[in-house]
Amino acid sequence: MPREKLIVSLDVSDALAGLAVAERLGDAVTFYRVGLGMLTGGGLALANELRQEHGKCILLDMKLFDRPAAIEAAVQGLAQFEVECLTVHGDPHVVAAAMAGARGTATRILAVTVLADLDRTALDACLVAGGSVTEIAAERAVRALEAGADGVVVPQEAVAAVRARAADALIVTESGGDPVASADHLIVGRAVWGASDPRQAARDLVAALG
Repeated sequence: MPREKLIVSLDVSDALAGLAVAERLGDAVTFYRVGLGMLTGGGLALANELRQEHGKCILLDMKLFDRPAAIEAAVQGLAQFEVECLTVHGDPHVVAAAMAGARGTATRILAVTVLADLDRTALDACLVAGGSVTEIAAERAVRALEAGADGVVVPQEAVAAVRARAADALIVTESGGDPVASADHLIVGRAVWGASDPRQAARDLVAALG
């Protein structure tokens, strides 16, 4: 994994807009997230160009979920882009299949535990077992890691609980721009590239994260 803790999320309309953001940030940022929302807007091409031509690191945030054979095949295909990280849903069978698909490559598999904007009401609607978001995220993180995941993506409020149960785990979380204690990587979007001085905003966050 890259050493820099800050991951800037390119939550913009298409690949051209993503490249423009990366150009504005220059050498202040080395690690970018390219998400599912940009897939039809040239997201894979953007990820490849940022890696191959600009030397950036990429978290490809696809949150894959399917039957094991489909997951393994999808990960094999995506790993050909040589991205540093790829996300899948944290169900153990999905994680195990993703790890098989990534075998022999440098791509790390990150398991998504609970989506950051889900609350207990949403979890009830999905028939998820009882417990707080923090409790569910921590339990799913442990199970994903036991299934072989290289790391986990957890809601900000669950970082401490996951760290308590998995001291050596690679933990990634999202934030509006505030540093999060004990997370290994922090995903931040508009708070960086939407700032009046994006490069300085990125440098300030990198300094705060240490």
